[in-house]
Order: sequence, then C-alpha cells, then structure tokens
Amino acid sequence: MIARKVMLLGEIGVGKSSIVQRLVFDRFEMNYKPTIGVDVYRYEVPETPTRSAMALIVWDTDGNFGEQIFRHVYMREASAAVIVGDVTRPHTLETLAALAGGFREALPGRTLSLVLNKLDLLDPGDEIVLPGALSRMGAPLHRTSAKTGDNIRTVFSETADAIHRRRL
Repeated sequence: MIARKVMLLGEIGVGKSSIVQRLVFDRFEMNYKPTIGVDVYRYEVPETPTRSAMALIVWDTDGNFGEQIFRHVYMREASAAVIVGDVTRPHTLETLAALAGGFREALPGRTLSLVLNKLDLLDPGDEIVLPGALSRMGAPLHRTSAKTGDNIRTVFSETADAIHRRRL
C-alpha cells in the first residue's frame, strides 16, 4: 500500500485535532487540548474502482505556526494539505485563505483541500461569508463537523483521489 503525507493546517481551535481524531478513531473529545508541535496519525483510505488503497500519514500541526509553517521541515515531502477554518470565527477563514496561498506557493502542484469546520454550531439558515481570496482558490471546499462526523471521511477520500490523479 502506498503512503502519502498530508499536512493538516489552520489556526488554533479550528478543530484540526478533532477532525483527525474523528477520522482515525471515530471519536470526538469535548475537552479541548491544543496540539504542541505536531502529532502524526495514519489513516487507510479504502480502495475504489479508480484507485488502490492508500495510507494517509496525517500531520496534525500546532496552530501557532501560522504561515511560518512553510519554512519548517514538517512540510518536506507533503503530497497534500487539508486546511481548516472555523465557520463560527470568520477571521479563521481569512487565515485559511492565507495558508492555502502559502501552501500553493511553497509546494506548487500539490493537492489542496479546504475545510469549513464546526457546521454543527450554526443555526439553520446561517450564512457563511467567504473571503474573496478563498472563493477564487479553485480548491475543493468542504463543509464539515468533527463533532457529528459530517463529511470528514469524504475530505480525506477526495484528497487521496486527487493525490492519485496528480501522481504525487
């Protein structure tokens, strides 16, 4: 089985660790514990008719890195990034856009997935206002909830598909 490195990026508190905990262990922790440095997880994406099974080595990063992450050794040999924002904190969507731009600049041609997390905290009919830069990014934009599990596996399955298509 091939293995590919996926960076999980975003500000502190957007739900990166909750996303990877839901993905790998199918659980959600109510107690918030910020990541210090990086935690590494393995998730096996099942085979599909168009792609063999793939192990994603997910690097859950400390939100304090900000855009400095692109100058860090952690980024070396990453095939993709999943960048997360919190729909209840609009400034994190601005950071999401900045991180996406930085990733594209640092690792051109690599797979990029954008995640709007914490959908479970919105009321029905609440509108999510996306920064203009985010709207023009041209990357898949997923709406998720780590708490309920909505769309979490889809994000990583589609990321694996894109890695496969790009032969990264």
